Amino acid sequence: MAAQQKGAAKLRQYLADPEKIVICPGVHDGITARMALHVGFDALYMTGAGTAVSRLGQPDLGLTTVDDMATNAGMIAGLDRNVPVLADADTGFGGPLMVARTTEKYILQGVAGFHIEDQVTTKRCGHLLGKELVEAETYWARIRAAAHARACMGSDIVIIARTDALQSLGYDEAVRRLKGAVEAGADVAFLEGMESREQMRKVVQALSPTPCFLNMVGGGVTPLINAREARELGFKIVIWPMCGMSAVYLGMREFARELKETGEIKERYVTADDGTRKVDGSVRDVFELCGLKECSAFDQEVGGSSFLKGV
Repeated sequence: MAAQQKGAAKLRQYLADPEKIVICPGVHDGITARMALHVGFDALYMTGAGTAVSRLGQPDLGLTTVDDMATNAGMIAGLDRNVPVLADADTGFGGPLMVARTTEKYILQGVAGFHIEDQVTTKRCGHLLGKELVEAETYWARIRAAAHARACMGSDIVIIARTDALQSLGYDEAVRRLKGAVEAGADVAFLEGMESREQMRKVVQALSPTPCFLNMVGGGVTPLINAREARELGFKIVIWPMCGMSAVYLGMREFARELKETGEIKERYVTADDGTRKVDGSVRDVFELCGLKECSAFDQEVGGSSFLKGV
């Protein structure tokens, strides 16, 4: 279990550091995770919406299974065990027994932290309309089930309690649900769909000393703020879940249109450190990002001969 525990231990160190705010780009597959690691993020967020659109080609309407989500989160977490991966766990995918099973799966995959929400099992993205919620007691039972499974596994995985109650039940009920979730074993509080900076400030104060989690969705209902502003408001974790999805959406749209309209995709060039021009985003660039040199070096280190003639 040592490898699986590294991310959770690191995340707890971050949460305990009064000067630290955890900024997580949303990633949904191997290449988006690799790029986020490459530019130096010290934590990643596996988005459930991104998992739905990338693995299923479907919207975030509760269509992913626990295996879809846990397997994807585990792949991302396995790329660098020193970098914590936080992951969406939707509603836990069922009643308390299923929530416990989900928790066990996420622990075994090396996930550092995950959030569970109070929507009905057929849930939807928190920034869509018409969300339906379970009763508070049902929600708290989910959190207790996750905490119990964590204790049984001897794990330190961080449980993040998310509520979508603000839209339909109001601020006071949302805060009540989060406080009850913390009493049930959650480590971090996540109020989804906040509509103003004042509401952001207010919930951090209401939940103190519990660390609070902020979701920055482009085109969503919550005003977008930067890391400095989030720190000043008191948040400890901020995710930008659309980071990878938007990049893929915009980039693929551009290249696909170019190929469709012109019959080709022209090479893009970049100036290298030595002053020479090279193709940007070449097949070798992608493979290097994903560990080409490291794979070759490992093979030779252990006595393999697969790559002696180069790659």
